[in-house]
Amino acid sequence: MAERLVVIGGDAAGMSAASQARRRRGPEDLRIVAFEKGAHASYSACGIPYLVGGEVTDVESLVSRRPEVFRDEMDIDLRLRSEVVEIDLDRRAVAVRDGRGGDPSWEPFDQLVVATGAVPGRPDLPGADAEGVYGVQTLDDGVALLRALEDEPRRAVVVGGGYIGLEMAEALVRRGLEVSLVDAAEQPMSTLDPDMGALVADALRDLGVEVHLGERMEGFEESGGRVTAVRTANLTLPADLVVLGLGTRPNSALAEAAGIPVGETSGIVTDRRMRTPVEGVWAAGDCVETFHRVSRRPVAIALGTHANKQGRVTGINIGGGHASFPGVVGTAVSKICEYEVARTGLTTAAAEQAGFEPVGGIVESTTRAGYYPGARKMKIKTIADRGTGRLLGAQIVGQEGAAKRIDALAVAIWNEMTVEEMSGLDLSYAPPFAPVWDPVLIAARKAAEHIDRLDGKA
Repeated sequence: MAERLVVIGGDAAGMSAASQARRRRGPEDLRIVAFEKGAHASYSACGIPYLVGGEVTDVESLVSRRPEVFRDEMDIDLRLRSEVVEIDLDRRAVAVRDGRGGDPSWEPFDQLVVATGAVPGRPDLPGADAEGVYGVQTLDDGVALLRALEDEPRRAVVVGGGYIGLEMAEALVRRGLEVSLVDAAEQPMSTLDPDMGALVADALRDLGVEVHLGERMEGFEESGGRVTAVRTANLTLPADLVVLGLGTRPNSALAEAAGIPVGETSGIVTDRRMRTPVEGVWAAGDCVETFHRVSRRPVAIALGTHANKQGRVTGINIGGGHASFPGVVGTAVSKICEYEVARTGLTTAAAEQAGFEPVGGIVESTTRAGYYPGARKMKIKTIADRGTGRLLGAQIVGQEGAAKRIDALAVAIWNEMTVEEMSGLDLSYAPPFAPVWDPVLIAARKAAEHIDRLDGKA
């Protein structure tokens, strides 16, 4: 009799796991059933801000593989609008409630993949559940926000200055709304050092966003059940709609209730092969905690790149192969109209917490040779360990052609290179693409010189 694999969650991690398992084991050997509580599966969540902003005009274009492809071509029984509400490890079954309501039905499993993703932060404040307050995490959330824009709102408030908050602020400006952004922090993007976050705040203001920093939320005003304003200790900002950009947390409650171990980050605990401590139960994607290769500590970072890789590893192992997920360095990139923002590794504060002695500095350069048409300004901040010279982190804020340079820095961090070693890298050069000294090399050289000066070597 065929073994039965149940997958909870039909997006990046879950369907990558199901697809890889199917490539290695046919339906006569492994029956695969995947449950997704939303109306869409296998889609690009990262594309939602561009859908809301109008750069992407077709919802279906964000769907990488339609449900019928999984069903008809891969023999994967993908069931949409089907929410798993309980995992019973003793019974080896999950309780599933479909979109029609009624009592849940029990579905048995031999092996289980938990890929429940992340949930957006929602403040426990008066009015937070009012109509017109949106968290944007799933494609269904994006579609709901699109429908709200059909009512032609005039004023929007974005709460939170992380990646989602910034991208949604841009999207709403593109839609012609008056946009305010509120953040309790003194600078947006807590994954950057404050001096680089200040550059992002300036970029938002250039875009036309009214930026209110250091403002802690107190509640939402409403009328007739609909939001009318966002209230802080010092401000009342009128709003026809509100978008929450307060970050996410692992959606691990279902697993934790079943007795599947959850770590200090609230993410599900797995080994490098994505196995949980429970026999036959795997987990992947935004719901798990993973290993940071620089800090050597567990982290929970919600990114589609990690989710796809972890899902692939899970499926290979279920399929009888051997694969492992080696950890992360926290590389991420975003765009705010003409401005590009990127980061990798540790911030200065995180490096200190991890026991390093961080030193760093900012260099200014251009994306092309200065004399070549279209050269744009950029700033790179590097963070290195004073004792070893090892690169610990890097951040970039610039214009077109700046952000993807973070990849070279991420590779250096991954391989534990020193800034001295980096300064001699053989990077490409031609005037349309870079100055003769690429900004990455300048940043590495300056960091090495800074360490030498501190140690009295220069």
